[in-house]
Amino acid sequence: MLPKIAIIYLSFHCEPYIDDVISALKKMTYPKERVEFIIVDNPHPEHSSSIRFITETVMPLSGNEIPHVTLLPQEKNLGFAGGNNVGIRWALEHDFDYVYFHNNDGFMAANCLEPIVAAMEEDRTIGAAQSLMLLYPEANLINTSGNSLHYLMIGYCNNFREPKDRVTMALVTDTGYASGAAMLLRADLLKKYGEWDADFWLYHEDIEYSLRLKSVGYRVVVARDSIFYHKYSFSRNTEKFYYIERNRFGVMLMFFKWPTLILFVPIALALELGMLLFAWQGGWLSAKLNAYRYWLRLEHWRLWLGKRHKIQKLRTIGDRKLLANAVSEVHFEEKSINSPLLRYIGNPLMAAYWWVIRHLILW
Repeated sequence: MLPKIAIIYLSFHCEPYIDDVISALKKMTYPKERVEFIIVDNPHPEHSSSIRFITETVMPLSGNEIPHVTLLPQEKNLGFAGGNNVGIRWALEHDFDYVYFHNNDGFMAANCLEPIVAAMEEDRTIGAAQSLMLLYPEANLINTSGNSLHYLMIGYCNNFREPKDRVTMALVTDTGYASGAAMLLRADLLKKYGEWDADFWLYHEDIEYSLRLKSVGYRVVVARDSIFYHKYSFSRNTEKFYYIERNRFGVMLMFFKWPTLILFVPIALALELGMLLFAWQGGWLSAKLNAYRYWLRLEHWRLWLGKRHKIQKLRTIGDRKLLANAVSEVHFEEKSINSPLLRYIGNPLMAAYWWVIRHLILW
């Protein structure tokens, strides 16, 4: 019998997207009786809750044209990790085998689940798997074929906007981290190693969970034939940059041993100078400074050092292995935010520095 899959759909003003989601669920080739579609509704600050809309348009199809739907309305916005955790807890309480994170603004190909489930069923060392994400409506172009992770914890999409038929991939490919927009997770590992870290709120929580699994010896991969379509649009809101920068520091503090962090200090300081200039030019300097202010408060250090203690106690591999697939340069997915300073000075400097220190990280 095929594994039971809980698809967690984190609704955040889902009205513009839900028609495509439902159409995809109707075409699903995975047995619908082995799937639960869990809608966790985070109320939107401007558009409020989507519960009435979901109740009227989605729930009448539950268990008939689409898999059975469980609706979990939230009184307040719990963020990406917190909202998904609500769905995770429901899935674990109801003995599902896998949890699939389904982004608000995307939808699955009809046969999305079979290849990704097969990959994880055939290799128990795979802890999490991402679908190959294609742009929509430009469905011949890649959104991400997995994500690269820079050694200073900057993540970016691989093969962004590359034509799918020009990119050669194995059926299963290891990746720096799996995108939380379309990711399959093992229920038993969620029970053993914990749910997602809600303190991240937004961004880098998928990096943290991927590293958490890698730190105990599991693979994180992309399943090539599992297709997820994403209506991706780059957002310049300052809140985004605040969380990206704040959480990047948090991930470094959680996972790397003190000698590694000391080796990172010179290049990290150089990067910060560049980031300040980049933030000023991009109009999000206030968000960058707010991220610094966050780390000036003692209670925040206590919080993240507590996380560090748990991770360091849990991990079974060293920094050298954890950083084995780290990249030395940063290539942002949106060409419009690429900076000549990054291309011609930052990237060569970071690559040269990594070439030196990676030989020094023996632990």
